[in-house]
Amino acid sequence: MNRLSKLFGHHLRTENRSPPPGPQASSTFPTEADYFRHRKQRGVNLGSWFVLERWIVDSPFRSAAAPAQSDLDVARGANAKEILENHWDTWITEEDWAWLAGRGVNTVRIPVGFYHICGADASVLPGTDFADFQHVFEGAWSRIIGALVSAHKHGLGVLIDLHAAPGKQNADSHSGTSSPHPAFFSKQANMKHTIHVLSTLLSHLTAFANSHSPPLTNLVGIELLNEPQPGSHGAALEKWYLDAFHALRAIDPCVPLYIGDSWMTDQYADFLSRSATHFAVLDHHLYRCFTSDDTSTSATEHARRLTDPNDWTPQMFARVAQKLESAGCALVVGEWSGALNPGSLHAVQNEYEARRAYVTAQLQLYERYCSGWFFWTYKKGSAGDKGWSFRDAIAAGVFPESIALKVKAAVGDDPSIATRRDAAKEKALNEHATYWKQYPGQYEHWRFGEGFIQGWDDAWTFLSASASHPGAFMQELGFKGPWAKRRAQAHAREKGEGNLWEFEHGFSQGTAAAAADFVSTYC
Repeated sequence: MNRLSKLFGHHLRTENRSPPPGPQASSTFPTEADYFRHRKQRGVNLGSWFVLERWIVDSPFRSAAAPAQSDLDVARGANAKEILENHWDTWITEEDWAWLAGRGVNTVRIPVGFYHICGADASVLPGTDFADFQHVFEGAWSRIIGALVSAHKHGLGVLIDLHAAPGKQNADSHSGTSSPHPAFFSKQANMKHTIHVLSTLLSHLTAFANSHSPPLTNLVGIELLNEPQPGSHGAALEKWYLDAFHALRAIDPCVPLYIGDSWMTDQYADFLSRSATHFAVLDHHLYRCFTSDDTSTSATEHARRLTDPNDWTPQMFARVAQKLESAGCALVVGEWSGALNPGSLHAVQNEYEARRAYVTAQLQLYERYCSGWFFWTYKKGSAGDKGWSFRDAIAAGVFPESIALKVKAAVGDDPSIATRRDAAKEKALNEHATYWKQYPGQYEHWRFGEGFIQGWDDAWTFLSASASHPGAFMQELGFKGPWAKRRAQAHAREKGEGNLWEFEHGFSQGTAAAAADFVSTYC
């Protein structure tokens, strides 16, 4: 039994897939999979496990063909199958899973290339640059599903990220080949084939998860495409996202689908708000070490800007997070790091303090506005990079030793919880009614009260289950938009449509009040 099952006990059902929202959904929501998918994700990327990047780990490239920068170069070199399989078996081991769980990490993002799926279905390869390399990559699939098993054992969720698509969706070597000319958008066949790849991936993952004993409930989502760079093909990317949504929802209507924002966060937040159905997540990547402006900005100023509520970046996060939550969607930062350009550290007197402040500023921003975040990357082949390596950043003290709050006292049968909840509801309801009294209209404030109670109780399901013993890491409801939308739909079926916005406002305030109460009482 995995750690989450032990924590939630009788609260959970073990089905990996829950039915789509509808008349029957209220009796099966939430499942154990829902808890994995909706809790706040504090995670890391397992970079260079499958999709290789030479700056992270050099050893797999020792026999690669020139220019020796990408997976295809490795495949074209000598002894590729042996080299890759040895790397897959040694880069992430049981010790790594245990270490991550022991630091409060509860989810990992695993970048894969389409060619890594060929061991499940060879039809992903024909017509691509990797058509002749099935024998090299077919062993990856057993390691990918093995990762799902190992993560589940340690209570970790898994987000599978399609990092390299047929034709390349960007010009970087981490998209599979060293070619500087991506052809994903210029060739319709590549876009169509990528939907086949994603459909194949999801079909085989869900089949394996459901057939496993016990069923694996920790697939928290599929990221459709890492860092797409559409250029003038922006409309084509939006259409492609919709086509991919349709294809994958036909396979599993409830699996969360993540999309990259191409660093046009407002645009794609609007896109999801208009078009998303069920559980959709926008992934934004934030680095501050590549541009000339990054170089000329000190580490101290980078941190200050991230904590200034009037600065552009915090305002964007606040704006986008609110818009997505209202639409039943969510925002995550799928990649970020503590890396700074040397120019940002040039005049810094205490590099350690500057780096720590920069990491802390990012964590505070993401914790406030995001449903989850994933540090890039877990580790590097050579030790000592406290900007890019999660393990080294923790060892150096620039990243907190534990990334989630710890519970100081176990939550037993505490009758005062209901008393505190009801008092908090009455206070919030009175404030709600007083505010709207100045705007004459037809209100149903009782819906606000019901939403508050539902939000508080749902939040406490997460919070109390994580507090099984002193020292346990706090787990809270993070994906409030998708969860609240499901609860509002159930409320509407039972009580009628009416002013659902009041239920949703109450739900949001109830979850926030429960979290504040839990932290002040038990942490």
